[in-house]
Amino acid sequence: MTGKEHGGVRRPDPRLAGLGSRSRATLVAAALVVAGCGSGATLSQEAIDRARAQGVAPELMYVVDLPGFELAEQSVGGVGEDGFGAVYTGPGGEQVELRVDRTPYECAGTCERDGGGGWYTVHDGRQAYVAVRKDHYVKLVCPVGQVDRAVLKRAAEGARPAVGDGGTPAPPPSPVRRGDLPENGDGAPIQRTGPGG
Repeated sequence: MTGKEHGGVRRPDPRLAGLGSRSRATLVAAALVVAGCGSGATLSQEAIDRARAQGVAPELMYVVDLPGFELAEQSVGGVGEDGFGAVYTGPGGEQVELRVDRTPYECAGTCERDGGGGWYTVHDGRQAYVAVRKDHYVKLVCPVGQVDRAVLKRAAEGARPAVGDGGTPAPPPSPVRRGDLPENGDGAPIQRTGPGG
């Protein structure tokens, strides 16, 4: 959605006034472009590196065009064994979750086949559109009614890889270094023995 609702009437976002839906989508996509990876990717290199360090498979890193929403890069990370996740936020704090994981996709709640490889689902007050690809799926999830079903479908089906051809292997996860441990010993407190033990 690109506007806020007041008393059941949707008011357009003043920042997007005068723009058609195609222009708005183009504006949002342009605003998201942070770093290129040869395929018009919209994730910064820092976000890509962070996700890869968490074990995300490069070929599962995707971005979507969701008019009125922007990618929250701090949300980028791993899902499951090597899947990818991120959150897109709207002007009023709305959130749409992006999840990319390996198939098979298992539907929960009310499931409806939509298109050749797509599913529309409703479960526990949340709606999702899932675009099933050859060996993985792209899923967009948000509260029911927050984003039009057709918009979710277009965004999920139009999802594109964020990392070139995905051919570069991910580095192994980095160990977490702590700066509060001593160089010698294990850092356990010293308990000196006194009289009686």
